[in-house]
Formats: sequence, C-alpha cells, structure tokens
Amino acid sequence: MSRIGNNPVAIPEGVTVEVNDNIVTVKGKLGELNQEFSNVSIKVEEGNVLVERSSDKKEDRAKHGLYRALLANMIEGVSKGWTKQLELVGVGYRATNQGQKLDLALGFSHNIVLDLAPEVKVETITEKGKNPIVKLTSHDKQLVGQVAAKIRAFRKPEPYKGKGVKFVGEQIRRKAGKSA
Repeated sequence: MSRIGNNPVAIPEGVTVEVNDNIVTVKGKLGELNQEFSNVSIKVEEGNVLVERSSDKKEDRAKHGLYRALLANMIEGVSKGWTKQLELVGVGYRATNQGQKLDLALGFSHNIVLDLAPEVKVETITEKGKNPIVKLTSHDKQLVGQVAAKIRAFRKPEPYKGKGVKFVGEQIRRKAGKSA
C-alpha cells in the first residue's frame, strides 16, 4: 500500500488543475506544467487532487506514489517556485550572468558560457570575502535540478581541499592527505 499515493494534494488559491485523457495540466501565477500519466486515475474534488491506482500490480503500486509526488511538486512549483543555490569554492572561481547566459570561470584555460532555458531565472551573488553563489529559480523542479546538476558536473567538489562547485549546505566528505 502506497502511503504517499493515498495522501490528497491540496490545491492552493490561484492554482487550477485540469485532467484531459492521460495528461494533467497545472496552471498558476508562475507558469504552467503538463505531465503525462498511466495506470492511475487522477480526480480533482473539493480543492484536493486524489490519485488512485487501477490494480495492485507492482508497476501500478510504484506509479501510484510517483505520480502523486510529481503532482505535488508541480502544484508547489506553479504557486511558490523552486530554488537551487550553487557555491563556487576555489581561488579564482567566478560566476557572472547577462540575462540567460551564465559565465563560469572554474580554473580551466577558458570560461564556460552556458545558455539557460528561458524558464530558469539565474542570479549570481558575489560578496567580498565569500564564495560566489549561483541562484537558479524556476517553476519546474525537474528542470532546475537538471540545470544545477549540469553546472555542478563542470567541476565536482574534490575530497582533499573541497574545491569545486557544490550545493549550498552540501557536506563534502574530506580525506586526509598523504602522511609524511
């Protein structure tokens, strides 16, 4: 029994949920998201969204909780939005942005220029004496996570000095250097 799948998802004010065939559409003040679904039925009643599965097959039970979680993320995204913050740890590591272009200096011979999707808003924060921070905001949780993972993959944090691109609040497992 899926405990997550059985929980109803509350619809906040200003958000509409429509179900047509096998596509659910969520509209809010920050944008609109679509999700295709199968093996479950989605009902909108009295300010809540209910996800019910058609049978007790293993695949149906798995999708029951999955689609409920995706629906909850979509509803929160169009009402509040999602934010990821990346911290650049290292001497000479810098980040600047002009509109949707993110320019990263990560210790390579050239800067990395990344064109971001129009749904993702980017902001760079640089304060003297602190590491630069790249702040990504969007109504789509999957998209903002994918962009953040792509930026982190350019220079992952290494375990000896902790240099690299890491999420704000992420703990890096440190190793001792070679012993003399």
